[in-house]
Parts: sequence; C-alpha cells; structure tokens
Amino acid sequence: MRRVVGHADGRPIHPETITEWFTRLSWEAGLPPIRLHDVRHSYAAAALRAEVPVKVVSERLGHSSVSFTQDTYIHMIPGWTSTPHRSRRRRSWVRRRPP
Repeated sequence: MRRVVGHADGRPIHPETITEWFTRLSWEAGLPPIRLHDVRHSYAAAALRAEVPVKVVSERLGHSSVSFTQDTYIHMIPGWTSTPHRSRRRRSWVRRRPP
C-alpha cells in the first residue's frame, strides 16, 4: 500500500488523526470550520478558475477519468458549459465565447 503520510518510524497515521490535526490547526489559524474533504473541492475550484487544464486537475484529485472531473466541476470551468447532444446519454463539451 502506498502512503503519503506516516509516523517517523514508518507506521501509518490513522485518518481520524489527520482530520483532528486539520480541525485544530484550522481553528488555531482563525479559519471558519470546514471539513477536510472540502479542501479538495476548494482546490478544484481554485485550479479550474485559474485555468489549470482539466486533465491536470483530474490527475491531482485522483479521479478515474477526466470526464468525471468535467461532469463534477463543469460549472466552475471558465467559459465552458455542457450542452445536450443528439443522444440524451452523451454530452458535447463546447467552449463558450466570452461576453
């Protein structure tokens, strides 16, 4: 199993411990309460609004496909919208013109 974070001696850190650290450090920094998982969405929103390629964001979030990232965050991608295709099951990704 691949681990990103662990104790100095190599033992794994329990996920609840990381959540507790995050909650405590956020509170000490005076930040509003936020779930650790919400940081993923904040990253995705900031990256997509900064026009980081969707493929890069998808890889960084560990999504199984770029289309999943597009479907989940399409409303955050500047200048992009989903429009119905002839088939109700397919979507066509169309770049909108700036206003």
